Amino acid sequence: MKDRNLSLRTLCVHGGQSEQGAGPVVNPIYATSTFRFRDAQHGADLFSGKEPGYIYTRMLNPTVKALEDCIAALEEGAYGLATGSGMAATHTTIATLCSAGDHVICSEAVYGPTNTLLTTIMSRLGIEPSIVDTSNLDAVSAAFRPNTRVIFCETPGNPTLVISDIRALAELAHRHNALLVVDNTFMSPILQQPLLHGADIVVHSLTKFLNGHADVVGGIIVVKDQQTYNSFRTVLNHLGGVLPPFEAFLVHRGIKTLALRMQRHCENGRKVAAYLEGHPKIEWVRYPGLPSHPQHEIGRRQMKGPGGMVSFELKGGVQAGRTLMDSTRLCTLAVSLGGVETLIQHPASMTHAGMTSETRLKAGITDGLVRISVGIEDADDIIGDLDQALEKV
Repeated sequence: MKDRNLSLRTLCVHGGQSEQGAGPVVNPIYATSTFRFRDAQHGADLFSGKEPGYIYTRMLNPTVKALEDCIAALEEGAYGLATGSGMAATHTTIATLCSAGDHVICSEAVYGPTNTLLTTIMSRLGIEPSIVDTSNLDAVSAAFRPNTRVIFCETPGNPTLVISDIRALAELAHRHNALLVVDNTFMSPILQQPLLHGADIVVHSLTKFLNGHADVVGGIIVVKDQQTYNSFRTVLNHLGGVLPPFEAFLVHRGIKTLALRMQRHCENGRKVAAYLEGHPKIEWVRYPGLPSHPQHEIGRRQMKGPGGMVSFELKGGVQAGRTLMDSTRLCTLAVSLGGVETLIQHPASMTHAGMTSETRLKAGITDGLVRISVGIEDADDIIGDLDQALEKV
């Protein structure tokens, strides 16, 4: 489906589907590693790029391409590149845009392994990171160097839900001949489209809201032009971190209900956040939909909804949080996010344990912070579970 004048809700259902006419309603799974050539010249033309087509699934696969086209349309981009994980998307992005001697500015509040990738593996390869609060434009501006190539921003940030101004960051990056990469995992393109606010590249963990069912690990990169796509495709093909066809099929199927799920995530997120903010045992709550959020107005400008992620801290710190998480019955104690089920976890000892304690605290990731990915169950049931667990704290 090529008509991008359709609404996002309709593109969720029809994006990336086969052209009209005789054929399957649902794109098939091309479970093959390699593709047959018509003749030797055809094979040579495919390898030289004279003719488009399929050669080898690591390089391109029809099932995977259908998913890539769907998400590119949802993000208002030109091309997508599906990867074997969200971290493969991040790794491919940095490896494509940067060389030894280059500098990257990265959000403080970011997925823990992204921080670890930049500060350990990439820095060992000569790509130097500066970890800053990207919601503070003065701090970002001060971090620029002559060799800065990329601002990597996750907004809302993981797990503190700090919101960075995408348009302002894009203007700042472009003024310094750098590119802005936005990790849009927490919002999905239903709630936020960074390319429309000036970002150059968008990445997602497909594992989260885009798939929505906690049964796939994958990632995606969305770019705005053919030249950028070609450079990314070359790097991804050689790194090899591609998404298999079966996983692509599952994510594409999950996206058909993405708009409906995000609506429910937002409805439930608002109710859960309001409940927590009014509870006497809660020290503070961070949720983009609450007026108490420090960047609430920025969020209203660039986001179409507050999402389903809530972070908070209990009075009583780590032990109180541990008691809460061990006492929930409906809310599942597990990492990851964005699925139909509600998940609860402790970032400092789980998803962000790879960061140093100093780095975590600088990013606002306190030892008592608890993160909830609010699912699509009945909101009263989620709140009832939290309420009975809080009674034990």
